[in-house]
Amino acid sequence: MTTTSIDDRVLALAGLLQALAQVRRIADTGQCESRQVETALDSVLRIDAADTESVYGSAGNLRTGLQQLRDYLAHGNKDEALGRLVLAVMQLERRFIRNGDMASEVQQGLRKLEPTGATRGSADPETVAQLAKLYADTISSLRPRVMVQGNPHYLGQAGVVAEIRALLLAALRSAVLWRQLGGSLWDFVFQRRAMAAAIDARLG
Repeated sequence: MTTTSIDDRVLALAGLLQALAQVRRIADTGQCESRQVETALDSVLRIDAADTESVYGSAGNLRTGLQQLRDYLAHGNKDEALGRLVLAVMQLERRFIRNGDMASEVQQGLRKLEPTGATRGSADPETVAQLAKLYADTISSLRPRVMVQGNPHYLGQAGVVAEIRALLLAALRSAVLWRQLGGSLWDFVFQRRAMAAAIDARLG
C-alpha cells in the first residue's frame, strides 16, 4: 500500500467529514461555512477530475476536514451525531454502488447539472435545489435512510432541507471516491499511523 494511496484516501475522508460537519451545523443553526459548502458541492460536479486533489479544487480546501480527521484518529469520536452520520453515509455508499441503475441515473443527472454549476456556481440556490432534487428522487429511496437530527425550526425550512440533501450527495461522492481508492473500515485499524502521518504532512 503506497503512501500516495493513503494520502488520497485521507483527502477523500476529509471531504466526507467536512461535508457532514456542515450538514450538522446547518441542521442545528441554519448557518454554514460557505467556503466549505462550496468545496463540497464543487466536488459533486467534478465527475472527471484528473486526480483526488482536483476533486476538491486543492488540498487546502480540505484543511478543516483534515483537522477533524486528525482529531478523530488521536482522540476518538467526540461528536456522536457526526459519527453516526459518517457511518450512515458509508453504509449508504455500499447500497448505492450495488444499485447499478441508480448509480448511472445519478451520474447522468450530475452531468446534466454541470453547465448550471459552471454558470451559476455550485452553491447557487438553483444549483443546490437541483442537486437536492436529484438526491431526493434517487438516493433517498435507499433504506435505511440517512437521518439528520437538528433544530426542528431549521429542518422545517425548504432551503435548509435542500442544502442538507445536496451536502449528503457530496458526502456520498467522497465515500464512493474513498472506496474507489481502496479504502475500507480496516484502514482505521491497520493504517491509523500512516493516515495520521499523511494528514500531518498535508497540514504542515
